[in-house]
Amino acid sequence: MSFEDEEAFEHTLLVVREVSVYKIPPRSTSGGYKCGEWLQSDKIWSGRLRVVSCKDRCEIRLEDPNSGELFAACFVNPGERENSVETVLDSSRYFVLKIEDGQGKHAFIGLGFAERNEAFDFNVALSDHDKYVRREHEKETGESSEDTQMDIHPAVNHRLKEGETIRINVKPKPTTGTGMLSAAGLTTGNSGTGKPKTMCLSPPPTGARKIRSPLPPPPNDPVAARITSCQSWSWS
Repeated sequence: MSFEDEEAFEHTLLVVREVSVYKIPPRSTSGGYKCGEWLQSDKIWSGRLRVVSCKDRCEIRLEDPNSGELFAACFVNPGERENSVETVLDSSRYFVLKIEDGQGKHAFIGLGFAERNEAFDFNVALSDHDKYVRREHEKETGESSEDTQMDIHPAVNHRLKEGETIRINVKPKPTTGTGMLSAAGLTTGNSGTGKPKTMCLSPPPTGARKIRSPLPPPPNDPVAARITSCQSWSWS
């Protein structure tokens, strides 16, 4: 593949006009880097940053803003972002990059942004490249973890065939009464003859247009007293 063909696959995701590069000490015993240890006196370069998508690989290029000459490059391979780009422990604007010379040698440098929104855009550009690689992989394999597959069933013919009938059971509509008490009656108990008494409530007045929710009857109502006593019995 020629150099022109390689450039055809490149897509610039982010350009930051000026960033700072620092020489950093070895990783601390706490397990991470702290930019407070190298911000004051270890600045070695400043210039332009470009995040470029090159098919599966993402490249972080540090270039001279005038001539475009490459100062250093960080290669982020699929699934290996943490090995190439690492955040520091004490700031959201500084990172540690693993740069390579293309001949198998590598080194670690500090990268700093002047504004927090630039550092945020830097993280977004790397995430966008990861999503792009994932989508391309899903296209090649035919697998998709994000798309929802719909289960479409064929239409069912509900028409009756010749000779078939449908039986519908319709319950009779009660003639009077607004509840279970008026329809079924109340069993009030035994009266000495061995047979239970049955008491039915009278239907509502014919002039009533609106049925209100039942309210507790007054305490001196004899019907209410009998209903209350019925509720305390065991029904069978």
